Amino acid sequence: MPKILLLLLGFQLLLFSYSDYDLDGIDDSYDRCPNTPFSELVDAYGCTTSSLISAHKFDIIYGMSYTSSDYSGETTNTNSHGLQFDYYYKDFSLEISTSYYNSTSVSYNDNGANDSFVGAYYQFLPIKNLKIKTGLGFIIPTYDSELNNNNTDYTGTISLSYALDKVNLFIGYNYTKINDDDLNTDIIVNYQDTNSFNLGIGFYPSQKLYLSSSYFNSDSVYVDVEKINTVSVYAFYTLNSRWFTTLNYSHGLSDSASDTYLSMKVGYNF
Repeated sequence: MPKILLLLLGFQLLLFSYSDYDLDGIDDSYDRCPNTPFSELVDAYGCTTSSLISAHKFDIIYGMSYTSSDYSGETTNTNSHGLQFDYYYKDFSLEISTSYYNSTSVSYNDNGANDSFVGAYYQFLPIKNLKIKTGLGFIIPTYDSELNNNNTDYTGTISLSYALDKVNLFIGYNYTKINDDDLNTDIIVNYQDTNSFNLGIGFYPSQKLYLSSSYFNSDSVYVDVEKINTVSVYAFYTLNSRWFTTLNYSHGLSDSASDTYLSMKVGYNF
């Protein structure tokens, strides 16, 4: 019995003498890098050698949208289905998206693929709370114009977002180089490069919900057509660690803009 008591006492003393606050397997008295995240792999000194959490992240987004436009007294309704794939690595990201549409009006029905998009972005924080995001992209002519005049367009964008507690202010600018061929048919159609900007305000009512409202102004791709002006509201909701959803509604302020635009998207992170 005394031997058993001595063994139990020795085991308890051993437990009390060993301390590993960050649970990395290295005794705190020898740990040169305390408070290492649980997901990190460490060396004999308790310092990170690699992470179990990858810096490479992806998401895939499926969306549906409805657009109602009124041109020359004729209303056109368009339903679209889209797919978007995003890749993230630290402050760098890539986006690929495409969609399919079905348009109906009194005089015609039309359907097919819209143009597709490929873009690359980089973001950085020059000062605290200010995020700047820049990007370059290609609009790939997957839309069949039936006149063989649809070519690849190029875009460049920059946006700024400034955070104030749960509120953020944002503004963005986009330039698109339109390379589509002008049409000399019964109705002459001339294309032009476009400049656009948007500004707005957003806030976080909760950790899972983000809401924003913004104003958008853009040149039309057609020469001598008034600028496109819209106002919109946007919501982003995190369902869980993997799934999220977005809702967007826009209202046209100019005759050149769609009267109504409504979209809903569901995304998955992996």
